[in-house]
Amino acid sequence: MLSIVVAPWAGDAEPVFTRHPDELYDAASTMKVAVLAALHRGGADLDAEVPVENRFESVVGGEFGNLRDWDSDELPWRLLGGRAPLRLLAERMITHSSNLATNLCLTRTDQRAVAEVWRRAGATRSASPRGIEDYAARSAGIHNLVTARDLVRLLRSLADEPELLALLERNAFRVDVAAGLPPGTRIAFKNGWVPGARHCVGLVHPSDCPPYLLAVCYTGPLADGSDRTDPAARLLARVSAAVWRRRAEITPR
Repeated sequence: MLSIVVAPWAGDAEPVFTRHPDELYDAASTMKVAVLAALHRGGADLDAEVPVENRFESVVGGEFGNLRDWDSDELPWRLLGGRAPLRLLAERMITHSSNLATNLCLTRTDQRAVAEVWRRAGATRSASPRGIEDYAARSAGIHNLVTARDLVRLLRSLADEPELLALLERNAFRVDVAAGLPPGTRIAFKNGWVPGARHCVGLVHPSDCPPYLLAVCYTGPLADGSDRTDPAARLLARVSAAVWRRRAEITPR
């Protein structure tokens, strides 16, 4: 399954192209954008030093932890047992898609705040009610889910929070939607990957026309779950390149 949404950035303009925009997918790491927004909007002290532990409360009771081998960022694991600035953890959650940092950030906000982020964005089907790797919750039928349309809405909801968009521009995993753009093109984006799925949503800033939003969600055999060598990333790059070629048609002058 492949879903695509292309929309102008300005205002509340409707998408100019959609393909299965409301199909539900495992959110993978795209939900980290909602966690970031909840953390900032809740007024958390980002300069506070917080304990770096790998023990979290499941939303269905009990505890769970992250698997180091499944994480794409080693830095928070090297801090395990010590303390780290919340700001650093929030940054690594986005720039290096750290699962451990994500769950540590969730302990400084809550699921209700994350749900409010989705609500304010106007999302109609997406939700992220549990932490990363809360497998007990997943077994109980509690899933982090997104649609391509809601991912576009989520990114658009950050329009008045330029510091969050600036952080998204520092994403280190530039192998899917970003790879389909000419070198040096500005893009604020977040991708996510698990075996069987690869997604990305981005705000692209061409130099010759207005910015636009692109969300691509894919499930299928191409997605092997790797962060940088996933064959599905090349599919998303091809979609991004095709949209780029028609960028002047997205926001009529």
